[in-house]
Amino acid sequence: MVSPTDLPARRLLLVHAHPDDESINNGATMAAYAAEGAHVALVTCTLGEEGEIIPPALAHLASDRDDALGEHRIGELAAAMRELGVADHRFLGGPGRFRDSGMMGVEQNRRERAFWNTAVDDAAPHLVEVIRSLRPQVLVTYDPNGGYGHPDHIQAHRVAMRAAGLAAEPGYRQDLGEPHVIDKVYWNRVPRSVAEEGFARLRAAGTRFPGIAEVGDVPGVVDDALITAEIDGTAYAAAKSAAMRAHASQIAVDGPSFTLSNDLGQPLFVREYYELVRGASGAPDGERETDLFAGVPGADA
Repeated sequence: MVSPTDLPARRLLLVHAHPDDESINNGATMAAYAAEGAHVALVTCTLGEEGEIIPPALAHLASDRDDALGEHRIGELAAAMRELGVADHRFLGGPGRFRDSGMMGVEQNRRERAFWNTAVDDAAPHLVEVIRSLRPQVLVTYDPNGGYGHPDHIQAHRVAMRAAGLAAEPGYRQDLGEPHVIDKVYWNRVPRSVAEEGFARLRAAGTRFPGIAEVGDVPGVVDDALITAEIDGTAYAAAKSAAMRAHASQIAVDGPSFTLSNDLGQPLFVREYYELVRGASGAPDGERETDLFAGVPGADA
């Protein structure tokens, strides 16, 4: 466990549902802040045991066969984090405490260890302990719909937001550490104009994948006006691409595009976007932040 006295001045915590979500949504952001010396920590809520496998050679790992995909994805996540330069990555409550719930409405939602079937207040204390230990100024997670309605993404949002509140309460679970207030909370977003432009470029250039997805297939697409922060990760495009390639059971990458198990190409975005939902913006009125720590006392660049 990292001691707060050993931590750098800037501390970023990301909460995701499955291995690979972090690289797709925030890979460039994570690589950029890690390279700058910030403490970047990732909490992943499940092992992604129900993921749909792309390479035929790994098909035996599926939940309806060997049910060994979760263990395999632990290794993929570790490899991805090496590509991003992130040393602090952990699973909520330890590896395997909460199981991937599958897509909304399937039988797996109701299983005993399914993350979706876990009471928020049973899962949140595990994250409270992380927050009070690492004392991040910035938290990144999903919006209330989890970006696209996946039950584990929705639950990750609920747990992250609940834990952020509980961690600040002096009377809550003193055994989990000293209270800590997170200065800023962001949700992952993609501006609609950026998504539309990205797909237009992809259709013009072509891709080796059998088809091309639609804007509506991209999680977290919103009107541009909701975007409050933009991180230029172009210098870390190679790191993000490599991290996504490390999740080989779930992602195939082809230059500036990638696909999931549906074989439909999507743009690989190296500028990453966020909506500030708690805390004060550090940007002038009417402008987007270019630093998630902007305005944070002692951490503002």
